Amino acid sequence: MTADWASSADVAYHDALQRLFARTGGAWRLGLERVTELLALLGQPHQRYPVFHVAGTNGKGSTVATLDALLRGAGLRVGRYTSPHLVDFSERVVVGGVPMPHAAITAWLVRWEPELTRLGATFFEATTAMALDWFAGQQVDVAIVEVGLGGRLDATNTVAPLAAAVTQIGFDHMEFLGDSLESIAGEKAGIFKAGAAAVVGEARPEIRALLTVRAEAVGATPILVTGRDWQVRDIAVGAGGTSFTLVTPDDERRLTTPLIGEFQAHNAGVALAMLRGAGGRWLEIEQRADAFLPAVRLSGRFHRAGPWLFDVAHNADGAATVAANLLEVGAPQPVSAVVCVLRDKDWAGILRAVSRVATHIVLTMAPTAPAARAWNLAEVTEWATAEGLPVVREDDFALALERARQTAATVLVTGSFHTVGDAMERLQVDPFAR
Repeated sequence: MTADWASSADVAYHDALQRLFARTGGAWRLGLERVTELLALLGQPHQRYPVFHVAGTNGKGSTVATLDALLRGAGLRVGRYTSPHLVDFSERVVVGGVPMPHAAITAWLVRWEPELTRLGATFFEATTAMALDWFAGQQVDVAIVEVGLGGRLDATNTVAPLAAAVTQIGFDHMEFLGDSLESIAGEKAGIFKAGAAAVVGEARPEIRALLTVRAEAVGATPILVTGRDWQVRDIAVGAGGTSFTLVTPDDERRLTTPLIGEFQAHNAGVALAMLRGAGGRWLEIEQRADAFLPAVRLSGRFHRAGPWLFDVAHNADGAATVAANLLEVGAPQPVSAVVCVLRDKDWAGILRAVSRVATHIVLTMAPTAPAARAWNLAEVTEWATAEGLPVVREDDFALALERARQTAATVLVTGSFHTVGDAMERLQVDPFAR
């Protein structure tokens, strides 16, 4: 009977998710009206606990993971909402390091489906409301909420945060956010709120200044800016993590994060600035960072499992960082790569970056990549070959993994979340494994 029950529960879970995913159909409908009404129906759950809100093109996942480790290290019950997932949808909604149970997801979606339909709620709006409601029901002490797309009109922008941060800005989702870094930054700055701390983690002076002006304009306070209110110096990257010196007006400390890469030092700096900006008991947690940072984990970001190295890179900057990190840690040679990128991303820039470290690149198709956004393997292979990149085409994903493993001591799996997640699932790598 147990097996039958588990089977029917699993079917119900996947049926509920299928109906949820159908609410987006590959399109984004930005705006706060629907999610605001939905949260009102739920009794305003997001107002029952303090929130840290994080936006950015690159680095927001690392910043969220760092905050999570710091807050949990201090003994708090922490809710964490991120997107997308790697292997299972439940990874998006986590309390105390434990994903939301399948049965709870199914029950919530079934209970609220009539209202979701009446409101015309999108996939992300429904998921955001569910996460915020789950956190309230689980009586979290604090929640960390990652922006899905942009910031100003993102469904998560219904929260009133203790502190909001914008990490690094890059070119992504330009069809929604604009075709310049200034317009993209302006959309992400929309999460800054009057009376709440604003943290600016962007390094480029002109974008940093724009974000600072936007924070001032809405009355955010205090406003903490990288390079002005804190500095990260003397970064050392190794196989065991990234060490750096954090300099603030009050002190200077040597810290280490287990996350690998020069930018991880800057991401840690953003997370710590958010705690300083929030003040009070949050500042006390920041001052104990050296004890809590060793617990930071981020699945799918320089995530090693034997010869496999999983690292999501959805834009050229991300791929360049992956390549730099591989060189920094001296990964066993030779390196091969399995790559699949969605067609609306800068796949050419990503492939150029990967080719700097991989002697062999297998171009493939991730099984869960949305058909409407799947890249054209024939077109990509033709372009890469003409560019002189060391590529081969293998349409079958399992065979692509096998082929890459046969030719290298280190196999980098990179590109979209679909690519990394599908590989981790096939190779039975648990995203929550320590």
